[in-house]
Amino acid sequence: MKGMGMMPEQRRKPMSEINVVPYIDVMLVLLIIFMVTAPMLTQGVKVDLPETTADPIQADKDVESVIVSVDANGAYYVEVGDKGSDPMSLAEVREQIVKILSQRSSSEILVRGDEYVDYGTVVRLMAELQGAGASSIGLITESPRDDK
Repeated sequence: MKGMGMMPEQRRKPMSEINVVPYIDVMLVLLIIFMVTAPMLTQGVKVDLPETTADPIQADKDVESVIVSVDANGAYYVEVGDKGSDPMSLAEVREQIVKILSQRSSSEILVRGDEYVDYGTVVRLMAELQGAGASSIGLITESPRDDK
């Protein structure tokens, strides 16, 4: 029967192309989700940091920093990782730092003071942190802007 004008059987070749359209759709959905949620992830206290030209310190990647902030009104806030706090008194800050340092042998304590807060307020905070057992305390600043 082959010789009677019939076409030979056509075999399908395996398709070697990948359909990437579903992957692009998933990628675009994830991109939109991240764009919407990223601004919600940043939280903290509004502080105008003093500007300086100091070199940045090298933070240890294994140690989670504890940031104690002082806003322009002189209110104190303790931030551990992504968790912020409500305004607290200096005594409450000391209690919080004692608890944190008792749970962790090595924690980096950083002070973020508003540019317009009284110098004595930051010094009192640093004295309380030292009294709570903090062996090294760093100051957070911003690089100066070129507005000239």
